[in-house]
Parts: sequence; structure tokens; C-alpha cells
Amino acid sequence: MERFDLVIENGAILPMDSEDSILKQGLLGVQGDTIAHIGPPAQGYGAEKTIDARGGLILPGLINGHTHAAMSLFRGLADDLPLMEWLNNYIFPVERRMDAHFVHTGSLLACAEMIMCGTTTFCDMYLFEEEVARAAQKAGMRAVVGEVLYDFPSPNYGPVEEGLTYTESLIRKWKDHPLISVAVEPHSLYTCSPDLLTAASELAQAHGVPLIIHVAETLSEVAEVKKRYGKSPIEHLNALGVLGPRLIADHCVHLQEEEIETMAARGVKAVENPESNMKLASGIAPLHLLLSHGVTVGLGTDGCASNNNLDLFTEMDMAAKIHKVQTMDPTVADATTVLKMATLEGAKALGLDRITGSLEVGKKADVIVVDTNRPHLTPLYNPFSHLVYSARGQDVSHTIVNGRVIMENRQLLTLDLDEVMARAREKAEQVKAWLS
Repeated sequence: MERFDLVIENGAILPMDSEDSILKQGLLGVQGDTIAHIGPPAQGYGAEKTIDARGGLILPGLINGHTHAAMSLFRGLADDLPLMEWLNNYIFPVERRMDAHFVHTGSLLACAEMIMCGTTTFCDMYLFEEEVARAAQKAGMRAVVGEVLYDFPSPNYGPVEEGLTYTESLIRKWKDHPLISVAVEPHSLYTCSPDLLTAASELAQAHGVPLIIHVAETLSEVAEVKKRYGKSPIEHLNALGVLGPRLIADHCVHLQEEEIETMAARGVKAVENPESNMKLASGIAPLHLLLSHGVTVGLGTDGCASNNNLDLFTEMDMAAKIHKVQTMDPTVADATTVLKMATLEGAKALGLDRITGSLEVGKKADVIVVDTNRPHLTPLYNPFSHLVYSARGQDVSHTIVNGRVIMENRQLLTLDLDEVMARAREKAEQVKAWLS
């Protein structure tokens, strides 16, 4: 008799494979941290623990390809402002006064929210990233973290020249961790000199880790880069020798088609953040062109200060709809494509597709269960479109990462939610005082 550590049964399994398969009555078996069985209900098996999906949907955990976790503490702080005013008058002044404990608290709050919305992996760019890594580890989430690098001193590592040293220390410390990996993350082309961008790229190449940067998020950014360097953002990065398969370009809103062709030729990945780009009136990324040229595109929420939530279900809904309006074509950004951006394609964008992003034997058991026994999910004809257009994070009943159940029947098992929220409220009082 085959025996599993964990079995999830009595639900329809969406593996997110190339055939867009649906196993209407599937069983998923986990041994340790790995998927050991996927298929119809098995005969003669045993399990240490069984989760009854109760007729719901079983699918890979969602992947938030770009966020700033600790900015959960800035949710609603300065809404309805242009990006540069928002950054220069509110966010940067507050960030200069943050410390490690502040970031740890905000990151725990973000992890709680993401787990409860079905996200199992996130990619983070912020300050005091050691604390983000520690928070993700405590929460039991999979995370790619990277210290944001600028051409000015950081409240964390101090002088500009210490940024890469700090990043390298993170890479060495978290190497081979089962859940946490580290990326090199210069902030943007308008806050990082060519020398810093080149050095960051060399560091990423030396350690075989991703290089992540905000690219072409706003028209003002594009204009500033052209003014300084006489090139578009992608042309500038290409001239520096930075473009390549390790580069993950976040936002990618204002790109010309020839830039997208260059990205595709160099193997650059992209992560779209539609809700943040809408809220800040930054624009709409040319997703249809990116995909048609073969660029791998993931989906991210950005931080809570420019989105206000970390729910990838609402992000998928928005992504699917905004691109239909942009192109005046209802077939663009179809539900299956967008769901893959938040699962398998998101994993590819982060270089994690060998271990997560789809349900396959041998991959890590990063799995969620969506409860479909709800009025807004009834009736159910097409599970792919239901997940994108009807479901919300609150419909996730179970979240499993690396074979470990970290939320069961909507109850967090790795974090004390009341304590996390109480600490977050205390930090919010600090923020009010800093801005008064």
C-alpha cells in the first residue's frame, strides 16, 4: 500500500500544464516536500494527513512576481498622487526613518495577507531585506528577496558602496535554503548610475542569481533616461551589457516594439503590475506585444502603498480586463493565459519553474485549495475563467508550501494573526508621528 505524508482529495485538479488539463476528481499525494502522485483517486493508499477539497479546485500556489512586502504598513498612506510626488514627499521621507524591526513587522503582515490569498511564492525588493527573508521563513513562504540599491545612502547598509557588499552577504547566507533565495536588485535606471547597474549585473552573474530592476514604469522615467543617456531604457541597459536571461524587468509599461524584440532576443523576463500602474496612472503594459514576441511575463501586485492589497486573484481579474480595453479585443489576455502568469509563467520569470508553478510529480508541493461552494462561484462551467473573473483571495481554504500546510480552513498555522496585526497598528502610529 502506497503511503503519503499528505493527500488532497475530492476536488478538481488544475495542474497548469501545457495541455490545460483538468482532473475532475483528482488526488494529489505528497511525500515530504515533494509531489509524489497526481491523478484519479488511488486504490489502497494511506496518508498521515488528508485534506478534503470538498469539491473545490486544487491548483499550484500563486506567485507574486513583484512586491515590496513591508510597504503593507503604508497601505492607504498617500493615495491618489503622481508617482514622483508620492515617492519624494511621502514614501522616501518615511523610509529614511525605518529600521529592521519596522520592515520585519510589515513583512509578517504581508506574508499573512498573501498566504490567506493563496500566494505561496513572492519576489521582494526593499530595504532591510534580511528581515523580509526572516519573515518569509517564519511564515513558511517561498521568497526571492533582494536589497534595493540606489545611488544615495541607505538607512540599512549606509554608504552607496556598501550596497553590493550587503547583497553578496545575503546571497552567501541564504544559499541552498529550501525556501529563500536572493537576487541583486538595483532600483531603477533613474536612481542607479551606469557603474552601479554594471556592477550589480556582474554580481548577479558571478553568483548565478537573478538581476531585478524597475524598467519603463512611467513616461517621466523614460524621458529622464533619454535626457541623461540619449537612449530608451532597454537601449540603455543593452548598451551596458546588462540585458540577458537573468534580468527580470518589472513594470515594462512604456516600451516600443523594437525594445520588446530586443528583450525577447536577450531572454529578458518581465513582471506586470496592472493595479499599481492604474492607480498611479503610469499606464498599461503592452502585454499582447510582450507575449507575441515570446517574452516570459509574470504577474505582481507591487507594494500595498500603490495597490492597497496583495490579492493576486483581483490582480488577475484586472490584468485580463485592462488589456482587453487597451486593445479593444476581448480575446486578448484570456483567463488561462493570465492564470499561467500567476503560476507557471510567474515561476519561469523568477527562474523557479523547475520546482514550483505547476503541479507535477517531482516538483515541490506548493498547492492551494479554492472553495467553490460559494454564491459568487456558482455555477461553475470553466474553472480557469472562474479563478480569474470570479474568485477572490478569501475563497482560498488551504495553502501548502513545500509540503507544509501553512493555512488550514482559513486559519493561519505559522503566524499569530492577531499579534501580527497588533504590531502593525503600533508601527502605523510611528508613521503618523514621522509625517506630522
